Amino acid sequence: MSDRPLMLLDSASMYFRAYFGVPESITAPDGTPVNAVRGFTDMISRLVTEHRPARLVACLDLDWRPAFRVAALPSYKAHRVVAGQAADEVPAGVPEEVPDTLAPQVPVIMEVLAAAGICTGGAHGHEADDVIGTLAAQEGTDPVLAVSGDRDLMQIVRDEPGPPVRLLYIGRGLNRAEFLGPDEVAAKYGVPRDRAGAAYAEMAMLRGDPSDGLPGVPGVGAKTAATLVGRFGSWAELLGAVDATGDTRLVAGVRAKLAAAKDYLDVVEPVVRVVTGAPVELSLPDTALPGAPADPARLDELAQRWGLESSVARLRKALASTTT
Repeated sequence: MSDRPLMLLDSASMYFRAYFGVPESITAPDGTPVNAVRGFTDMISRLVTEHRPARLVACLDLDWRPAFRVAALPSYKAHRVVAGQAADEVPAGVPEEVPDTLAPQVPVIMEVLAAAGICTGGAHGHEADDVIGTLAAQEGTDPVLAVSGDRDLMQIVRDEPGPPVRLLYIGRGLNRAEFLGPDEVAAKYGVPRDRAGAAYAEMAMLRGDPSDGLPGVPGVGAKTAATLVGRFGSWAELLGAVDATGDTRLVAGVRAKLAAAKDYLDVVEPVVRVVTGAPVELSLPDTALPGAPADPARLDELAQRWGLESSVARLRKALASTTT
């Protein structure tokens, strides 16, 4: 096993953060905002320089609100849809509302990645989290480092089986990034260390997450949720105890709250769990991070057209640093 990781980027999470973190006054020569492009490219350069991945995949949201999750829980991300549609009328696959000046920058980001020779990956009908979860689960050679500002990906951390999987959580920005494995997730949320990733997902199901439209169990907060998942070895075992009145691991008050939310608890698991068998398609046959751009002329053209000269120079330097 190499000590250099397979790095998996939650691309949308990163370029949204770049967009809001870099002033919109950063523009191309024609005045078009390129703050997200600049910020995203600089984030990749910094990540590559600091972590020296052997391989890298920029993971994409080909469907940010998949049909299978909406079918299970119609409220899933319903509040994020384009304004003007009622939540119960929004079908799966409707585009997420994106700021007007961010949407045109996403194709430019994809062009920069292609010219640099950085692999992208997506799965139809699935989110980037599922792409990351699948590639992490399938990896048998190198340690995995996922990069995201999405707390849901804390559920993929592991020591075994296979190579270790860690999350670089950038919810508060790269300067305040948290490096999370089973020890850190267990300490941070009070879930059992031996199954910290799975237990975090179960805690999230119970607690809920308004940012994703997950109601959770009324009256069950994060601490109670963590305590509950610590008493059971699996989600199925916890649900079974709700109907087993003789199970003393559930006090009467908590049992009543869980029983009242049974319809929700019966459907929420596939909504929260990341998929580990998504049909991932990669843009390149090899995810090895190149030491130099795949198409330097095209990268130079993009840099000149969009005013990205300094960011592209940093990216070139970062790629070259991985060969020493």
